[in-house]
Amino acid sequence: MPLRISVEHRHGFLQLNVAFEAPSTGITILFGPSAAGTSFILSAIAGLQRAHHVRVDLNGAPLHHLPAHRRRIGMVFPEGRLFRHLSVEDNLLFGLKRAPKAAAEIPELGRGPLLPAEVAELLGLHKLRGRRAAALSSSERQRVAIGRAVLGQPRLLLMDEPLSTLDAGQRDETLHYLQRLRAELPIPVLYAAHSMEEACRLSHFMVLLEGGQVLGAGALPELASRVDLPLAARDDAAAVLVGYLHSHAPARGLSGVSCGSVIIDVPLCDIPEEAPVRVRVPAREVILALDKPADIGANNIISGMVCAIRHDAASHVALVEVEFSGGQILVRMATDAAQRLRLEPGQRVFALVKSVSAEVISA
Repeated sequence: MPLRISVEHRHGFLQLNVAFEAPSTGITILFGPSAAGTSFILSAIAGLQRAHHVRVDLNGAPLHHLPAHRRRIGMVFPEGRLFRHLSVEDNLLFGLKRAPKAAAEIPELGRGPLLPAEVAELLGLHKLRGRRAAALSSSERQRVAIGRAVLGQPRLLLMDEPLSTLDAGQRDETLHYLQRLRAELPIPVLYAAHSMEEACRLSHFMVLLEGGQVLGAGALPELASRVDLPLAARDDAAAVLVGYLHSHAPARGLSGVSCGSVIIDVPLCDIPEEAPVRVRVPAREVILALDKPADIGANNIISGMVCAIRHDAASHVALVEVEFSGGQILVRMATDAAQRLRLEPGQRVFALVKSVSAEVISA
């Protein structure tokens, strides 16, 4: 059964009327601008903020009527909030002290409780367990905070912009460990983010928020390419294609990803063949043609059909959604170019994508 969330609240400029369903496992990204209310929504779900109305149902069981300490909801804040005078080990054990005492009380795991040693291994903390929290880097502190929340054996984990205080290198490192943890954690995670990179690398499902409302909810590949949603208008707008690693061609410096009936060339990677992957294709890197070109540098020539077009008169940009057998491609092009091609829904086109523009991501 899905996770069902409903939050309504009105206070000053905050006007929330949010309701959505999300999968009962995996990471659901709550995505929106800074005023979208994601932090308040997570705090209301956890019972840390009073809302005019809040409802939380997980696997058919209501949690909102319980006091916060009995909801078994883990929370990770942007700044970690560790006990800085304690060691990494003691911070992790503090999480374990809050867990149910009997393994039978943790049906969500389908096994006994997660233990500090395995969580430390998953998050790359095993060599740091004796170090004091005050001596850790920002990335290490945040991974300890995540581990502490997980060791509370929650039935639902909430993460409020957990990477927002990290620099680019620390963010990339922490995302790697979060991807590892995601594969081992059989509970739902609600993760508030403003970064498309985090969404592409982590999300199973996305809830798109703006102005206190839900604009869309679904799998990221479905939402990312829709020209009627604000994701398509972002500077970092990109299509997200889902497939598997088909083959490697080291002599060419390329790997092939199978998306539907199309093999997309990407830069050579070390992901095993047949592993599930995602391919991120930036919208501004795609060129459209009406006829199949010959003798060009783009490795990927994808035949598809125009589904929708959105014109932005202020920026003189056209956003074009192209459907093919493996998903949807999003194209950002000059309005003049779209008019010269006389693009319209239902038209057959060819999307040209350079292999170096396609980013492959472990699914």
